[in-house]
Amino acid sequence: MLVEVKVQSLGLDRASNTPVLILQEVAGERVLPIWIGPGEASAIAMQLAEMKFSRPLTHDLLVAVLSGMGGNLDRVVITRVAESTYFAELVINRTGDLISVDARPSDSIAVALRTDARIFAQDDLLELATIEVTAEGEEPDSVQETETDEGKPPFTNAEELEAYLRRLNPEDFGRFSP
Repeated sequence: MLVEVKVQSLGLDRASNTPVLILQEVAGERVLPIWIGPGEASAIAMQLAEMKFSRPLTHDLLVAVLSGMGGNLDRVVITRVAESTYFAELVINRTGDLISVDARPSDSIAVALRTDARIFAQDDLLELATIEVTAEGEEPDSVQETETDEGKPPFTNAEELEAYLRRLNPEDFGRFSP
């Protein structure tokens, strides 16, 4: 089952200096943390801050290409996690035909924010993440030590990821600044 989510915050795993994107379900309190690369985190942070540039950045370029080819982003779906890597799909509407394109969640969300497209996640992914959302304005401190390779925390299976997420506290996340 798909659950609509929104970007709740962009944090920083201070132990590894890895950006963490926190998605929260629209009609609830569950969250989905996704460790992402710094480039994608900057693209998301700049869009959230409504920063504009004279020339298109990569995600802006993708939006322009989609539009130029007669398409638009219908929605983003975070589909699964395998070996600590999250997978997503861009669902593009082109003259009534839906085209699904495999993409990284971070890139997908950066594009979705630029097009006001809805973001969805599989319900079972939200079930894995049981941390609580930090109240607005609170500055969390640090997260347990992790390593990343383009958004990959050091987990080899879903059980390890679930155990790690159960140990996290809201105070474990810092704010990300581009």
